[in-house]
Amino acid sequence: MAALRVLTFTSLFPSEARPRHGIFVENRLQHLRRDCAVDARVVAPVPWFPFSGQAFGSYGRFAATPRRAVRAAGLQVSYPRYLMLPKVGVALQPDSMARAAHADIRGLIAAGWQPELIDAHYLYPDGVAAALLAQRLGLPFVMTARGTDVNVIAQQPGPGQRIRDAAARAAAVIAVSQPLKDKLVGLGVDRAKIHVLRNGVDTELFRLEARSAARAALGLPADGAIAASVGNLVPEKGQALAIEALTALPQLRLVIVGDGPLRRELAAQAARSGVASRVEFRGVMPQSDLSRLYAASDVLLLTSQREGWPNVVLEAMACGTPVVAFDVGAVREMITSALTGRVVVQRDAAALAAAAASVLASPVPRQSIRDHAAQYDWASISRGQWSLFLRATGRAAEAALVAA
Repeated sequence: MAALRVLTFTSLFPSEARPRHGIFVENRLQHLRRDCAVDARVVAPVPWFPFSGQAFGSYGRFAATPRRAVRAAGLQVSYPRYLMLPKVGVALQPDSMARAAHADIRGLIAAGWQPELIDAHYLYPDGVAAALLAQRLGLPFVMTARGTDVNVIAQQPGPGQRIRDAAARAAAVIAVSQPLKDKLVGLGVDRAKIHVLRNGVDTELFRLEARSAARAALGLPADGAIAASVGNLVPEKGQALAIEALTALPQLRLVIVGDGPLRRELAAQAARSGVASRVEFRGVMPQSDLSRLYAASDVLLLTSQREGWPNVVLEAMACGTPVVAFDVGAVREMITSALTGRVVVQRDAAALAAAAASVLASPVPRQSIRDHAAQYDWASISRGQWSLFLRATGRAAEAALVAA
């Protein structure tokens, strides 16, 4: 079977300047390449900014992003620059992104690599931009919905209408969870066009490790309970509730991993609450260190206001660590019993603390938790994605063989 030439188009993709940005998109694509006959290239547009450096925050990291890179397993990625004016430029962002990316795609074609399909991740602006590119290039395209694009952006009149228009032209729409599919249907997207393909977990990378060894490697205390919280330090991730919950959990230490504008504010909150000595902030970690952190922890706290399919939940479970999470996104699809953690319905620190205390008081064999996570294997997800792509490109007979 000839390899399917897939152009992945997304602003959510890692680079040397932002190594964790969109890592879930890269993971999905790398597994698809490994498990199926796919020849892929990535075009990952980045907002233009003239100055690099830490003083300029996220905009400085945009500027520091390389123009081209070769990622793991030889994956070729280009990062074209597009003009994005803060706030006022949101309405025109898909158009600007598509214009910037078109030259790179034409360059691929001129060099002899002709894509058969555009695989777009995140509905707006990426999916809408992909629809513009697909029309210009005469290609089918598939869009993947991931969370905020449906829960927030699609609720806005202008972007919402453009998302619906793009979805109507797409060969298929992928949702990473059933709740996201239901919301897309509520927005008016054809139910028959939406396919749920959840994210998997890499059980080779995220694995069991002796807790004592993991703590020693990370310089964490050998004794006492540790909770981890992993995510960008922004209001939507809700780490303030995890810090507040510590006041009711006097024996618990909290390690917060991530960067963002709330770092100073969260540290000040910990000081005001009298728990600063039990809160440790660490910047963005490579995945190998994250695996070690999960293994070192007694529980992962997920305090987000919104999620699609939160990958950190399965990552922690694959390391044998239970999860306490607010009832957002696909959390109920992942935490299905008390063996794997608790789903907290009431969004407040007291409820979070009570659930964490329950988990800490009733430890479960770590292998049992890992076995649950291992059900979400990447191979079956890759086959489902590949079969969908084959049908979208008119290779129905080959798609039927995959399904069989």
